[in-house]
Amino acid sequence: MMNKSRIAAIDVGNDSVKAIFGELDYELNIPNIIARDTEDRPVIGIEELDHKNPLDGIHIKVHSPALKENNSIYRVGNLATKSNSTTELDPGSSKSEEDQTLVMLFATLALDAVRVENNGLFNRTKNIVDADYTLGTGLPLREVKEGKDAGYRSKLLGSVHQVEFLVTPKYQGLKVNLKFSEVKVYPEGFAAYINLVMDNDLKIINKDLIDKRIIIQDIGGLSTDIAVIKNRNVDDDKAQGFNLGVSESLEAIREEIRSKHGVELDSRRDVVEIITKKNDRNHIMVKGSRTSVHDITDRILLDLAKKQYRLLRNVWQKNSQTEICYFVGGGANVLKEYIKALNNNLDGYNIDFFEDEKESIWMMANAYYKLIKDYVRKIEKAKAVKEPVKN
Repeated sequence: MMNKSRIAAIDVGNDSVKAIFGELDYELNIPNIIARDTEDRPVIGIEELDHKNPLDGIHIKVHSPALKENNSIYRVGNLATKSNSTTELDPGSSKSEEDQTLVMLFATLALDAVRVENNGLFNRTKNIVDADYTLGTGLPLREVKEGKDAGYRSKLLGSVHQVEFLVTPKYQGLKVNLKFSEVKVYPEGFAAYINLVMDNDLKIINKDLIDKRIIIQDIGGLSTDIAVIKNRNVDDDKAQGFNLGVSESLEAIREEIRSKHGVELDSRRDVVEIITKKNDRNHIMVKGSRTSVHDITDRILLDLAKKQYRLLRNVWQKNSQTEICYFVGGGANVLKEYIKALNNNLDGYNIDFFEDEKESIWMMANAYYKLIKDYVRKIEKAKAVKEPVKN
C-alpha cells in the first residue's frame, strides 16, 4: 500500500501550537510547554488511562537526528504544566534552533498520525505507524532574514523522526515514524498578510486592501514582527523583528500576584486567562474570595503597550505613506484595549485589530494552510499536464 502524504499546517507559537490537517478535517491546539521526564511516570489508575483525553497526557520519547538532545523523554502541553521542570521558550532564543520547537512539532504530527480516522491513510504494522506529511510552517521574520529557514527545512526533510507514546491515554506503546514529502517555511509577517487578503481557496477577498501600503504588527510571546507590505509583497529591508513580546510581562504579573496575594499560577497561560476572560476579568480567587488584580495587570500591560506603540511609531515614521496598521497575534489580543486607548489619546494612527479572538490566534496556521494547499494544488496540476491519462 502506498503511503499518501497528508497536509499539515503548523504554527509553533510561543504560547501554543496551532495545527490544521488534511482537508481541514482536524485541528489541534497544544500549550507550548515541555518538561523532561523519566520513562515510567507514575500513573494513578492505569486502567482509567484509556478513558482520558490523550491531549491531557502527552508523554513521549522523541528520536530524531535533528535534535540536540536525542532520545529524550518529555511531558508535553497540559501534562507538562504539572511538572516542576517545565521549559517555556525564553526571549532572545531562536525558534529554528530550539529543540523545543521540534519536539512540539513532532508531537503534534504524531497525535494526528495515530488517530483511528487516519488508519486507511498511513501504513501500520503492529504498533508502528509510518506517516508522511507535506508541511507548511513558519519562522519569525528576523530568522528568515538571517537565512535560518533553509537549515530548519533541511533538518526536517532529511531524515525520519520517531515519536514513541509512553504513558499517553489511548496511544500507549504506539510509535510514529514521521517523514516529510515537502516542507515549506514561510516568514510569519507575510503569512498574516496572506490571511488578510485571501480566503481558503486563495481567492482575493479584500480587494481594497490588496494594493494598499500596510503595516502588520504581530505581537507574540517572545517577539514582535513588523512587516511592511507594498505592491503585494513584504518589503524585506523594512521588515523588522524585535525581542519584545508579552511573555516577560505575563511573568512579571504572575510574580507580583505571587508576592502580593500568595497565589501560585501554573503558567503564563493562566495569566492570559485572567486578563482576557469574559466574566470577572482581572480577578483571582484568594483563599476563596474574589480579589481584583487590576492594579497589577494595568500597570504592567500599559507599560508594554507603550513600548509596542513606540515600535509602531518608529516603523511608521520610516514608511510615512502607510495607510493602515493591523495588529495580530496572541499578544495583540492581550494588549488590545491598552493600545487602542493610547492611540485615541494621541490622535493617533489608522490601526485595526481582529475582533475575533480565534481568528487572531489561528491566523498563522490558517495562512500556512492556504499556502501549502496552494503549493500542493500547483504540483498536482503540473503532474496532470505531464502525464496524459491513458485510456
